[in-house]
Amino acid sequence: MADVHDKKTRSYNMSRIKGKDTKPEILVRKYLFSLGFRYRLHDKNFPGKPDLVFPKYRKVVFIHGCYWHGHEDCKYFVPPKTKTEWWLNKIGNNKKRDEQNISRIRDMGWLPIIIWECELKPGKRDKTFENLVEELKKQ
Repeated sequence: MADVHDKKTRSYNMSRIKGKDTKPEILVRKYLFSLGFRYRLHDKNFPGKPDLVFPKYRKVVFIHGCYWHGHEDCKYFVPPKTKTEWWLNKIGNNKKRDEQNISRIRDMGWLPIIIWECELKPGKRDKTFENLVEELKKQ
């Protein structure tokens, strides 16, 4: 199946996809800030530049997009119909890099927490926030 957009339009669309300050990330940040949690953003001293770093708790939070990080058994991760092999390879490399970054963060003595985009949908959001706060406060 051919792409529905010409090359220029597709390139423009892909260039608009952000890596920082995404809607799910801002949602989590606003919630935690309202509860009094303070954090650093995208700290370059950590592998993978976690979205949120909590020095007080020695924990970091990654907010993963289900598509870009290959969330298994998630309805939001659907391989594309065009260039499927290329995309699956790219997403597979993202998953390997995520695993390496998480392992390195654990080796540094910090606890990584992963929140998936689908866990922030309106039906699941409250439970996700509740679990996140509990995980952050846990020693």
